[in-house]
Amino acid sequence: MSDPVMQVRLRAEYGKRCVLRDVQFDLCAGETLGMVGTSGAGKTTLVMALLGLLPWCGGTTSGEVLIDGQNLLALPANQARKIRGKKIALVPQCPMTALNPAVSLRSHFEEAWSAHQTAGRRALESRLRQLMNQVQLPADDASFLRRKPGQVSVGQAQRVLIALALLHRPAILIADEPTSALDPVTQAEIVKLLRQLNRQSGVALLYISHDLVSVLQLCHRLAVLHAGTIVDCLPVAQIEEARHPATLSLLRALPVPVGVLLSHCKTSSDCDEQTRTPKFATPESRRNNQLAEPQTAESSQLSDFAPLCARQQTVPQVGFH
Repeated sequence: MSDPVMQVRLRAEYGKRCVLRDVQFDLCAGETLGMVGTSGAGKTTLVMALLGLLPWCGGTTSGEVLIDGQNLLALPANQARKIRGKKIALVPQCPMTALNPAVSLRSHFEEAWSAHQTAGRRALESRLRQLMNQVQLPADDASFLRRKPGQVSVGQAQRVLIALALLHRPAILIADEPTSALDPVTQAEIVKLLRQLNRQSGVALLYISHDLVSVLQLCHRLAVLHAGTIVDCLPVAQIEEARHPATLSLLRALPVPVGVLLSHCKTSSDCDEQTRTPKFATPESRRNNQLAEPQTAESSQLSDFAPLCARQQTVPQVGFH
């Protein structure tokens, strides 16, 4: 297993109310870690705390979020801004509220580009073409980026948010319930896209979701957040060994037994060998040895899982704007 790209030890409070209690986990290069929990477990607070933004919401954070040996929580605001968006990036939950409806999609990229780059328009245009192809948006349609958020579909807007997060090639990507506002077919497409990005670029992914089905499908490890603390953290392949009541409650909320879902994944060779086995690579090695995406088994798996995602409504959703 590769070295951690992010090490987290933190506590968060709103006034005298403790929301996160000694939350501890590491995230390795090339790994996908799923963070699940019911409403009120602290997932939204965790996202804000990891980015050092909780004070903007009236909260306080103590502890450390180590990225490249630097504690993001201890840095002055101007130095923290140099890390956010460049080394660690966020894919928010609701694309239509995360994007500014008054400006074009291109303006979003231009503003994000100028925050961390001194290279000019030609470099931005080259990067935009790469990103549009990467997230499967129309790279050859010059009019697409001139549109405003309200002129594209929700699925396209979510892909735009993913492209914005990847703009500066961050080592860490936090996806905060990126499929909750999408229909089942688009959910499956976004999960597939995140898997491809993880494999091809080696970006470490912290996938926060109420949707346990997509976590089982996408992630190497699963962490369960309950009452402000992580009560379980184990490989997805060993989820049936979980014993904490909070984890068992989530498993009981699945539309079918978890063993059926795991067995279904194991029938796909890429899911069995690449998603279940936590052999994480660095971004450099991933770029040198990109993994091919088996289309037939993958398409079958996603189409089978999509109706299950649609039926799983027991676990409440938590938003982050």
